[in-house]
Amino acid sequence: MTTGLLIDWAVPQVDGAEEGLQKAFRACMEQEGISLPAYAQLLITTDEEIHQLNREYRNVDRATDVLSFPSTSAHPGHTLGGHENLLKREIDETGACFLGDIIISLERTYDQAREFGHSPERELTYLTVHALFHLMGYDHMEEDDKRSMRAMEEKVMENLGVTRVTDQELVEKAKEAMQFAYVPYSHYKVGAALLAKDGRIFTGCNIENGSYGATNCAERTALFKAVSEGVREFSAIAITAEKSAPWPCGICRQALNEFAPDIRVIVAWQGQVQEAALPQLLPHGFGPGNGTLDYLGKE
Repeated sequence: MTTGLLIDWAVPQVDGAEEGLQKAFRACMEQEGISLPAYAQLLITTDEEIHQLNREYRNVDRATDVLSFPSTSAHPGHTLGGHENLLKREIDETGACFLGDIIISLERTYDQAREFGHSPERELTYLTVHALFHLMGYDHMEEDDKRSMRAMEEKVMENLGVTRVTDQELVEKAKEAMQFAYVPYSHYKVGAALLAKDGRIFTGCNIENGSYGATNCAERTALFKAVSEGVREFSAIAITAEKSAPWPCGICRQALNEFAPDIRVIVAWQGQVQEAALPQLLPHGFGPGNGTLDYLGKE
């Protein structure tokens, strides 16, 4: 029996994305109250192909982020969750009901992830959830319908533990953490907010010690908190200070490189904000992403 998403990658696959997308499918079915076995087809492709599909099927001469083509529809003003008999008619030779087709532009996914300041995985998950609710009869042409659809999307994303976090929100979290800094020696407060790829945020502050070598930076405080709770994939970190640009020290750059060699680093101070990718701050970094696991600890 076929259930879930049948995913076809017409572009290089995003590592680890398929498991998350299948979870998103199950979460949408549960939120809508569909208990029958069901599946949908998902094509992840290029701007060029989705542009062509827009021209062919919608008379729209441009690329969009996502398209959805339902296989059936509920009565006007209703969605599929309350129409089990209608769904039963869509059961095919696989033993499950086919909900329809979804097409997503991976190029747009990356562009919008950068625009909103979160990970491509998060954006891909959201676009899939959005399209699945379209397949189930939701729409956003009218304001009331838009609110209803958005509420369903937010519930699913929250249940998945995947939330949209903007760079400004991440900076604000870092500022909050900065207030707890223990800095009796330097009097230089730093706060950090580390965004995991699953949407969770881990905060930290700098904690000084009379034995200066025992001092811990805000970035590593946040990182170690996250890793100690089993989280090892991160997309961005915001670091704040009061007096000057708090770019991470060499040890913190190395610590971040161990788990997130491509992480975005955002620094904020006195109303100013700057950003750099970790490879810019730590070129030719030493860590698992550079092959250290291939030989460390081996004879």
